[in-house]
Amino acid sequence: MAEIITVARPYAEAVFSLASEQKRLDAWLEALVWLAAMVDNPDVAQRVTNPKHTAQEIEALMLGILGTRGDETVKRFLAMLIENNRLMLLPEIAHQYEALKSKAEGVTDAVVETAFPLSDEQVADLAAKLSKRYGKNVHLDVHVAPELIGGVRMLVGDDVIDASVRGKLNELAASLKN
Repeated sequence: MAEIITVARPYAEAVFSLASEQKRLDAWLEALVWLAAMVDNPDVAQRVTNPKHTAQEIEALMLGILGTRGDETVKRFLAMLIENNRLMLLPEIAHQYEALKSKAEGVTDAVVETAFPLSDEQVADLAAKLSKRYGKNVHLDVHVAPELIGGVRMLVGDDVIDASVRGKLNELAASLKN
């Protein structure tokens, strides 16, 4: 996995740089997400990884599926990936591009696990508090995790904030063992 991330990074950074120059960040994100979804499709993945197909056949297939969703620059990028046998990196390239775009726009993602469902008001309040704490707009991805017993556990970037009953019980157990 680390190898895929390492190989995809220069492509994502190059596309992000180009999209920034063109002032087309959203258009490139849409195209990359679409291309990534295409290669994630098992039927398409089987065809584009089959060594019996030439680069020209793969490019024709991909351009046919892409249709009008990409301009000439996107099509040239796709052709370059095919030529360099990097087409299957598209999901990771799209992921890294989206992270670069979010960082540039001052947005960060947070995964929030709660023991019980949160109301819309609670989610908005939590997002506002995290935005204030991190100095960025925070986009929340909220999941219900009954195993927490009560409270919440949040992952914001590399930070883990565990305010759950399960977390407190684990801390108590660890301190009693020492």
